[in-house]
Amino acid sequence: MAYVDQNQSKEKTIAAVITAILIAAVGYAFYTGLAFNIVKKVAKQMTVLDIKEPPPPPPKQPPPPPKEQPKVESPPIVTPPPIVQPPVVTAPPIVTTPNPPPAPIIQAPPSPAPPPPKPSAAVRAKPRGSFQSLMSTDDYPPSALRNNEAGTVGFKLDVGTDGRVTNCTVTSSSGFADLDQTACRLLTKRARFTPAKDAGGAAIGDSFSSRFTWQIPKD
Repeated sequence: MAYVDQNQSKEKTIAAVITAILIAAVGYAFYTGLAFNIVKKVAKQMTVLDIKEPPPPPPKQPPPPPKEQPKVESPPIVTPPPIVQPPVVTAPPIVTTPNPPPAPIIQAPPSPAPPPPKPSAAVRAKPRGSFQSLMSTDDYPPSALRNNEAGTVGFKLDVGTDGRVTNCTVTSSSGFADLDQTACRLLTKRARFTPAKDAGGAAIGDSFSSRFTWQIPKD
């Protein structure tokens, strides 16, 4: 607006200066006799120099409404995946196997001292009489008689220093238990020996092996 007012003032000033010049020229024309021509020219110039008032400035246009900003949808909230911690791998514990205790030293019990060797018999034990004569028909086991059982029994007799039998062992069976057991029982009870003697003539223990046959008595 200040710029327009300055232009209007400038134009008015120019118009006033021209008007003053024309008036002066008209007066001069009157003196020089050229008034008519001058007036005519001045009228023409004034017609030409008719200063038109500048049109009023256009009314202020209201500022355009603010443009509606497009709605910007907020990006969807994306939940980040859970952070998976890598499994912690722990080293297996080092198992230290303790050293086994030393094996106990088992000492074998001392072997028993061997029995003193029997003195060698200078004279062996000798039976007094025949074994067959020691048995009679009455000694035959009744069950063996009924069953007609007979046979030969092998035996070993242990003889003491007094010549008596201390033990009897069946070395071969007759095939019948009654005959075997009866033979050992009677020999232990009835057999007598001359005891064995060592080199110094002392009586010593000895053993004697033999056989005895059971025969069924004849009628």
